[in-house]
Amino acid sequence: MKKEELVKQLEAAKTLSSQVDIDKVIVLIQQLETEKKSGFTQELADEIAGRIERCLDNNCDDLVDKDNAEFSIGYGNVIELDSCQINVYDTMDHITACLDEFVVEEDDVVEPEQNEGTAE
Repeated sequence: MKKEELVKQLEAAKTLSSQVDIDKVIVLIQQLETEKKSGFTQELADEIAGRIERCLDNNCDDLVDKDNAEFSIGYGNVIELDSCQINVYDTMDHITACLDEFVVEEDDVVEPEQNEGTAE
């Protein structure tokens, strides 16, 4: 049940009677709370993953710690890469910047307007 549905049901009950049974209100509020889901949709997850992938692809030069890469000379005088670390700080900086685009600040959330005469 969504908030709007709860308000409509309470307004409908208000038109039938000037008094609303508290037990009915409690049951409706419990229904409202049990249907809340945390997380986000698959579509949003795909969009976030796509943006992170594009960001990392566009900034791939920043992702590898080239200063500490270790090489050796292999058979036939071939240069081989023995180890190379990921620059975790820069990688996370790029990922955090992508995720920040999806963050909604509490100040930006639009609160539904309350009708006059209703209690807060």
